[in-house]
Amino acid sequence: MPRTSGKGYRQRPLRRYGFFIAVAGLLALLLLQTSPRLSEGVEPIRTAASDQLFHVTRPSLIDRLSGASAKERRILELEARVRELAQYKALALTMAERLEVYEEILNMQGEPGGAEVTARIMAETNGPFAEALLANAGATNGVSEGYYAENDRGLVGRVVQVGQRSSRILKVTDFNSRVPVMGEASGLRAIMFGGRDGLGHLTDLPEQGEFLPNERILTSGEGGLFPRGVVVGHVRGGDSKDIRVDLAMLTGQLSYVRLKPTIRVTPPEANPVETELSALPEDDPS
Repeated sequence: MPRTSGKGYRQRPLRRYGFFIAVAGLLALLLLQTSPRLSEGVEPIRTAASDQLFHVTRPSLIDRLSGASAKERRILELEARVRELAQYKALALTMAERLEVYEEILNMQGEPGGAEVTARIMAETNGPFAEALLANAGATNGVSEGYYAENDRGLVGRVVQVGQRSSRILKVTDFNSRVPVMGEASGLRAIMFGGRDGLGHLTDLPEQGEFLPNERILTSGEGGLFPRGVVVGHVRGGDSKDIRVDLAMLTGQLSYVRLKPTIRVTPPEANPVETELSALPEDDPS
């Protein structure tokens, strides 16, 4: 009986083995899809493989010429920024609600409010001050001398002259401006005036203690010109004898400002409490 030989005979076992391997692979894939434990273990590997196969890391020549790749990266960055800001917004709303509850429980007395006006800044020409702004709100809008101006970042200045429909604001960068300030962390008090370099300069420094580097500077409220707690800027590092302040209002926009009144708290002797003895007339014989 002739011996069976040839190329076709050798290829039959290989085909059989390939068929069984394919069936085993399909069964393994089916088990992978149905088993949650196996899918959890293989999911990171499958995700990394799909990223390497289908994600193009290098932009094509057409994308680089048209700028599409840069736009896509910018869109992804902005979307990530929006998601991050949304988290901060939710946290801020939660903290604001919690603060209102705490203030109500403690019966905390807030700052007395007043009528504020949002005004647009116009060009200042031939004014009596070197650093001044002209706002399009005046006595008709309820603005009076002594109002302070604030933008979205911090203190801008103080209203020194009022007309019917406009007002002049003396900026904190002017040399004639004097603002009583304090350090937020150290609590030290000083007087700030403006300089030609666009920075604030601190004078009347305390004899004991020093302002901390990069410490936030706020209005102290002394003298009644400004309320307490308005942001002015940050301490710039340097000589402890010549402390300068990076003004916060320069980092914001100066097209619009909010003009607010300074609510002064009168001392107790200005409005004393009337008792029964003080209510009686002096000539009463009884």
